[in-house]
Amino acid sequence: MNSPRPTGVPILRLGDVLVTGLLNELDDRSAVAFTDELTERIVADSARGVLIDISRLEIIDSFVARTLMELTTMSRLLGARVIVAGMRPAVAITLVELGIQLTGVETALNAEQGLIALGWQRTPEGPGRDHVR
Repeated sequence: MNSPRPTGVPILRLGDVLVTGLLNELDDRSAVAFTDELTERIVADSARGVLIDISRLEIIDSFVARTLMELTTMSRLLGARVIVAGMRPAVAITLVELGIQLTGVETALNAEQGLIALGWQRTPEGPGRDHVR
C-alpha cells in the first residue's frame, strides 16, 4: 500500500486529537489526497478526534462538502469523531441556498469550541493565564 501524497495541509497532533485546517480551497485531487492523508494519520496516531478548521475558506463547493461528509463517515468508522469548526456565515448561507447538507458533520463556531467538544478544556493556570489541556 502506498502512502498518501502529502497535500501540504498541516496536520498537528494534540494528544489523541488531530488538528488541521483548510487554508485554501481544495481542488478535487487535493481533496482526495487530504482525505487519504488524514485517514492514514487517524490510524497511525490512534486519534479519537479530528478538528478541521475551515475559518479561512470563503466558499465551499459541492465536491468539498461531499469530501467533508465522506471524511467524517470514514473517520467515524476508524473510531474518530470529526468536528468542522469556523464556518463563515456566507459559507453557511451558500450551502443552504444550494441545498447542500453536511449530513453527519458536526460543527463548532470556532476551533476553541471544537476542541472543547472533543474533550479539551481551557483551565486557568495562575493569574491572567489560561492553559489548554
